[in-house]
Amino acid sequence: MLTGLGGVRTVKSAPDGRALAKALVPLLKDPALGPRPAAAVVDVATGRRLYGTNADAAFTPASTTKIATAVAALSALGADHRLTTRAALEPDTNEVVLVGGGDPTLTAREAIDGWASLRVLADRTAAALAQRGVREVTLSYDTTLYAGPEMHPIGVNPNLAPVSPLMADEGRTNDSTSGPVTRVTDPAADAARRFGDFLESRGIKATAPGPSKATTRAKTLAEVSSPPLSTLVERMLTNSDNDIAEALARQTAIATGDRADFAGADRAISGRLRKLGLPLGEPPSRTAAASTGPTG
Repeated sequence: MLTGLGGVRTVKSAPDGRALAKALVPLLKDPALGPRPAAAVVDVATGRRLYGTNADAAFTPASTTKIATAVAALSALGADHRLTTRAALEPDTNEVVLVGGGDPTLTAREAIDGWASLRVLADRTAAALAQRGVREVTLSYDTTLYAGPEMHPIGVNPNLAPVSPLMADEGRTNDSTSGPVTRVTDPAADAARRFGDFLESRGIKATAPGPSKATTRAKTLAEVSSPPLSTLVERMLTNSDNDIAEALARQTAIATGDRADFAGADRAISGRLRKLGLPLGEPPSRTAAASTGPTG
């Protein structure tokens, strides 16, 4: 798939089936894979199957479908695409709106590690307000980039926060960056509250935040952007990160003109895969499209 998307420029000769079997058979005997593991290795240059065991058997898809989400998002948005969170000022009202751009990797922690920082956004916003002589604001937050319910059909689950275009640290309630953990019930409100606290510590008095929508007249005060989409995809696949998977599914829907809800994300991903010429059977289920099953 990476070769087809231009991510790999040099393709070496594929190993033969015997070499693959020698390498894979011992690995597939791991009891952690269950009593009936399945695997297939295909030469992407020729489409020829080089190795397979139970390769044609039907199984319930799990996190391997994140590969489909990654391919769809990369093809729709491009590897260099970034997700932007911004603070906007409504004219004449001193209302600051924190506008979610769908970046689940936005962090409120001191250690940024290359991710977009809510603290940096507060720094820049406070400085921009001070330049205007504004020291007291009404704080709101805008989650209208996404549509529909936030709760995934699997319900409350430690592997996934409610799906919102505005969240900090994936709504995690500890200092983890991956794996299951209890999540906040309202990621957007939590991120906005943290943002308000950061503004307060920088000399800007802010009200308790509430939901709103930035108007077309609102002026952007400051913004922070995620690393390139390729980096988000790498983190998603490395950690089997369901929050990023859901975000990329919604971003794919937005990029292709579909509704940014669960159903729209399903349609968008399926549509991109078909456009790439990948064979699909029946329309995938919710978990098949965005790859966020209960076990992550």
